[in-house]
Amino acid sequence: MKLISAIIKPFKLEEVRQALIDFGVEGLTISEVKGFGRQKGHTELYRGAEYTIDTLPKIKIEILTNDNDASSIVDVISRSANTAKIGDGKIFITNIEEVIRIRTGETGSDAI
Repeated sequence: MKLISAIIKPFKLEEVRQALIDFGVEGLTISEVKGFGRQKGHTELYRGAEYTIDTLPKIKIEILTNDNDASSIVDVISRSANTAKIGDGKIFITNIEEVIRIRTGETGSDAI
């Protein structure tokens, strides 16, 4: 099993979510997060004063999936989140050792 975590631009959330649903993803977790990458935030001008915004708002999407669907889900996210501009985000893929559904006690792929 794999945990796919994607950090994307907030305005791309609905497009990515719909693409994942169309692909057949049955569950995901969405979190509002802040962070920075290579761009290290940006500066803005407010009433004549310049100030730095160190962290930018982002959306984190997490999907737990079987190994054989992981690359397809990554492709769906990559295509739908892409703006071809700096700050599009990152996708992380983590191996998951075990999953347990609390309500039923199911484990492994049955718990997804």
